[in-house]
Formats: sequence, C-alpha cells, structure tokens
Amino acid sequence: METKAFQAESKKLLDMMIHSIYTHKEIFLRELISNASDAIDKLYFRSLTDDSVGMNKEDFAIRIDTDKDARTITVTDNGIGMTAEELEANLGTIAASGSLGFKTDNELGDDSQIIGQFGVGFYSAFMVAKRVTVYTRAFGAAKGYKWQSEGVEGYTIEETDEAPANGTRIVLELMDDTEEEGYSEFLEQYRIQGLVKRYSDYIRFPIQMEVSHRKLKEGTEDEYEDVISLDTLNSMVPLWRKNRSELTEDDYNSFYQEKFVDYMPPMAYKHVHNEGMPAYDALLYIPAKAPFDYYTREYEKGLQLYSNGVLIMEKCGDLLPDYYSFVRGLVDSEDLSLNISREMLQHDRQLKAISRSIEKTIKSELAQMLKKDRDKYAQFFEAFGTQLKYGVYADYGMHKDDLQDLLLFESSRGDKPVTLAEYVENMPEEQKEIYYASGASRAAIEALPQTETVLAKGYEILYFTAPVDEFAAKQMVSYKDKLFKSVTESALDLSTEEEKKALDEKQEENKDLLGEMSKALEGKVERVVLSSRLKSHPVCLTSEGDLTLEMQQVLNAMPTDKKVQAKVIMEVNPEHPVFAKLTALAGTDKVAKYAKLLFNQALLLEGMPIENPTEFSELICELM
Repeated sequence: METKAFQAESKKLLDMMIHSIYTHKEIFLRELISNASDAIDKLYFRSLTDDSVGMNKEDFAIRIDTDKDARTITVTDNGIGMTAEELEANLGTIAASGSLGFKTDNELGDDSQIIGQFGVGFYSAFMVAKRVTVYTRAFGAAKGYKWQSEGVEGYTIEETDEAPANGTRIVLELMDDTEEEGYSEFLEQYRIQGLVKRYSDYIRFPIQMEVSHRKLKEGTEDEYEDVISLDTLNSMVPLWRKNRSELTEDDYNSFYQEKFVDYMPPMAYKHVHNEGMPAYDALLYIPAKAPFDYYTREYEKGLQLYSNGVLIMEKCGDLLPDYYSFVRGLVDSEDLSLNISREMLQHDRQLKAISRSIEKTIKSELAQMLKKDRDKYAQFFEAFGTQLKYGVYADYGMHKDDLQDLLLFESSRGDKPVTLAEYVENMPEEQKEIYYASGASRAAIEALPQTETVLAKGYEILYFTAPVDEFAAKQMVSYKDKLFKSVTESALDLSTEEEKKALDEKQEENKDLLGEMSKALEGKVERVVLSSRLKSHPVCLTSEGDLTLEMQQVLNAMPTDKKVQAKVIMEVNPEHPVFAKLTALAGTDKVAKYAKLLFNQALLLEGMPIENPTEFSELICELM
C-alpha cells in the first residue's frame, strides 16, 4: 500500500494549523461534528428528490464513542459518505471544501442548512490525535474505503470492508499525556457532553453517545447501579430559530439565565430575525443589573457568534460598540465569510453590516422603553447610563447625535430625571441656554451659591452628578441649538443692563480693596471681582475657559503626574454684610486674612479640600 504525501504547500499549512491557527484544542470535536452534519445534510437533500434513498430526517444521527483502553474517540455519521476520488480530493488536499462545492453545484440558496465553507476543520483532529483513520462508503456504492494518516508525513487510501453501509466513521487515536497536555480528558463522558453542549448544541441532527447514569437499583432503597443509555446530547433546535409566536417570556428568560449564568431574569430582551443582507437571527438581552466587573478593564464585551448553529466565537466584540457593551446575547448567521477555521473570522462587510443593524435595533429598543415604560428605563439608566454618557464623550463626540436623546439627568425641577428634549421643551421663551451644575451629589449641587440667580429666574438646572457628565456636555456643545452653560462659568451673567452698569460702578469704587484681596490669593485665583449672581451667600468660585473646577477635580484624580489648573475667579457678593465689613477694613492687614478665609469657605462649598486646614482654623479663631 503506497503512502501518498500531502502537497508541499498543504504540508506547511497542516503543520501551521495544528500549532498556530486554532487557539483551543477542544474545538476538534466541533469541527468533526460539523463535517458529519454536512454529510448528513447532503444525503437528506438528496432524499427530498430521490425516493430510492429510503431515509427520513428522523433516521439520521451522529454518534460519538470513546474507548479509554484503546484511547480512541470515534465520530460516526450515516450521511452521504465519500468515494475514493472524493477522499483524495477532500482529505488529500488541505483547504478543499466538499460542502461548499455541493452548495454551488446544487444551486442551494442561502436558506440551506449546509454549513460549508470550512475546508480545514477536519485536520484539527491532529491537534489531539497521533493517528486519524477514516472509514467511508458513498451512498449506494459497493466499495468502502479507508483513509489513514499520522499527520504531515502523508496518508494512505485503500479499500476496506469495515466501512459503514453509508456514511463515515472517523477514529482518532489520542496522543499520550504529557506534563503540559492531558489528552485523556477527551475520553471522559462529562467532557464530551460539555463540548457538544457548548459548540454543537444546535446542530439539527441528534448527536448521540452511550452515557452512564447512576441510578437506584430497582427493589432497593440504598443500592445504586450504573445504567448505560444512548442519549442525545444536543437540543437541536435553537431558540432563536423558533417562531416568536411559539415562545413565552419565560422561555426567553430561562434561556438567558441558563446561557449567561445570571440569577436574575433580564430587564428586557429582543428577538431579531433579519431577512436582509446579511441574513441573521439574534437574541439580545439587557441584564437587570450591571455585572460586578462591568466598569473595570477586566470586563469583556461581545455577543456569542454562531454560523448555522455552530458556535464560532464566545464573545465577538466587533458586533457591539463600546457604549452598548452591556448588551448580552448571540447572533447566528449563514452569510459570514469564515477563513481557514471557524475561529478566524474575516472582518468583512457582512460582519460590519450585522453590527450596524444590531446597533440600530438596540437604539430603537431603548427609545421605545424610554417612551413607553419610563420607570423601567430609569432602572436601566441607573445601571448602564454612565456607559451611554461615555459613548457621547468618546471618539471626539462622533456618536453624540445617536445617543444624546437616550440620556437622563437629575434636575432642579423634581426628583425624577429628565431627558434633554424634556428640558428644552420646558424652557421659558426668554431662556437661551441649557444650564447645568456639577457636584458629587444632588445635595452638594443644591448647596452651591452659583445656582441662586439661575433658580430665581425660574430656569431649570441639570444636575451633573457623574464625573463624565460635564465632559459629555462639552462634547455635545449644544442640544437643539441651545448651548450648554455651567452655572459656575464666570461669563454667566443674567442681570439686566441697569444692574450691570451699577455693578461696574461699584467694581470701580472698590478696585483697591479687590486688588488687595487678589494679591492675598495670588497663585490661587486669577482675580477677585464683585458678583451679580449671589443672593444669600457672601462668596463663590467661578472659572474662565473650557476647564471648570469640577473638571479639574476629575482630571487631577486620575493616576497621572500631569496636573491641570482651572482659571479660578473669586466672586464676592456686594450686598452681603461680609462685604460691608471688608470695605471697613480696607487698607489693613485683616483684608488678606478675610480673603483667605472666604476663599477656603468657597472651596468647601464647592466640595473641594482646603489646602491648609490648620491655617483655616486659626483664621476663624482670630477673626471671631
């Protein structure tokens, strides 16, 4: 019997594939089962038009057998089988795809179930096997054939009487265990069951194996025995391929909790059946709560990706933008271009098209939830709203138009958060800008002196309590032509022309006093000015430019050596008794002490730490 060598390029490919392409050895079983499913599909397709086949869909099955003593795994199908020429073509030339050719020759449409396109999956068997033997007989053929190989050295083909009546039997003789690799694990019943459940659960033909069950011995109360039964390991029909009218909410929730190991039902789900190009089915879920590691670097986003019911990737991050990374679920498509192995997914237009479609679906569902079930949306936003805000800020605001209508913010109007659209709708006609204030909490913001004048005008203030809020607002710049304006910006002035004129005159009258205070606070503030925004408070801090005090705090809290400094202005209320005291002390050394005391007071009101608590305490005691 002559040993035939693989073609030189095929030899290199086989060696590379065994050692480089596949990242997990366990996928060999997925590949062999998928090939067996293809072989059965071919014969089933033929049976639809050829009565001589004499087999119904219920007659087809894939069988797995293990032999621990012989260290073998056997995968058998009763599909179409192969002739000697097909053995030579399909197994002698790596990357040939008999399934793809079958689809082309028979002009099968996209709705056919042939997995196809995977030409090298069979050779993944050499990652775990030192020898692979294939027994096969083409349907209706008198002769059967045996193909055998030990890897890159070549293969043999000969006639045999051991081939099945029709179909293929593949026998893998496992490698010996080493310190690094324990190949014996693939002989364990639980391991085979787990691999089938994970990768091949939705193959549409039964995958069967003799399974040992520990049962109570009949007629006894405490004696057990091992009972062997031929079990079907896969569920066969994917939930997402069923008609939505057949399924209940419990079906969807149970599937989610089992599939994604969550003790809570999802907050919402969406079953998608897209018949466009590319065609795909999807199940998308929003968890009831954020995972404990969601806002950490360890969290890995992505949807499970299937091709014709076969798991390709556990988490395909390319299917979700970062701002929708909270979505869990899966996508199943027959239109994906798969390259070399099911693990090597081409980043082609089909994948991008699916991603865009899913993104639109998620946005539409969130918009509907916001419109029809506000309480549920508020619950969702509490868990994942920060991620949407990061989406607005990220990529230089590229996605702000897609996300801004999904945002919620607390506000001065009431306890329930509002959307930007609701804020603009409630604006008085004379209001030209969207006002916001930043702080660690609602209570901290309500204590800010800078809010007094804005609220006195009857204007609503958005409360930015998350560190990302103000950064997102800076990226949005405006909403429906209304500019975002911080109440702590020094340029904010809601006074009338007469009030401005009166303030300018008072500023000029007290320029020496304000100069003394500015000198005392040199290095801490740009200048000290009189304020038109304060009512009951004596002092506040504002900022010039794009960097506010709140943004300064967020940026300086980051682990970096480079610190930023906002241009700080200290504003003094000219109508407050404290200012009358300051004018009486003008020209004395106490002005500097009062300036430092008021600056520290303003820092505390801003929720910022004072630089020298000891000096602050001593100043209070001295001036009292």
